[in-house]
Amino acid sequence: MSEQFIHTDGTIIPVGIMYCIGRNYLEHAKEMGSELPSEPVVFIKPATAHAISGSKIAIPTFSENMHHEVELVVVIGKDCNNVSESEAMDYVSGYGVGIDFTLRDVQMKAKESGLPWATSKSFYSSAPVSNIIPIDLISEPNNCKIELFVNNKPVQSGYTSDMQRTVPQLISYISHVFRLRKGDCIFTGTPQGVGQVVSGDKLLAKLDDKITLDIEIE
Repeated sequence: MSEQFIHTDGTIIPVGIMYCIGRNYLEHAKEMGSELPSEPVVFIKPATAHAISGSKIAIPTFSENMHHEVELVVVIGKDCNNVSESEAMDYVSGYGVGIDFTLRDVQMKAKESGLPWATSKSFYSSAPVSNIIPIDLISEPNNCKIELFVNNKPVQSGYTSDMQRTVPQLISYISHVFRLRKGDCIFTGTPQGVGQVVSGDKLLAKLDDKITLDIEIE
């Protein structure tokens, strides 16, 4: 079963709701021709979007332009309701690196029509995540490096210090709007450098050189 977070200490937590943050890096917002939002932009992926490291992910037949977006992923370890930013980190189970796959052509068509774009973001296996490392291995989640290589070529690299909203801010905000449950996670946004993947591509994502995620595109 792929819908579970596997911690490096052997702990297994079923995947809950995957909350994803849009336009949380200035340079990515610019490359998409967008401005930074005044409030967090949140969209949701279901547990069936989750995939583990080593997975082969197919490009859906209804898209011709699937993009990669590498992100720090924060996994929630206990139910979290209406918490303050100062309390937020007490609810974190661990960290991973993930890829928010996006069907850019489907997304743009939906945006142009003023329609929801869940289909472009929330399809099956659209959110692979590495194994989850303990919180004490990342001393400062707001200053760690995330990278993505496609066929051994570096395509995305950034530091979470460039996020417009920090991990505690995101946890607090989502806990007030939606509530968070054990097994939920937050995709915290992507730095610049997003781009298309094609069949046969091999992707390697890294978080601070402490955990990796390997994905192959079918």
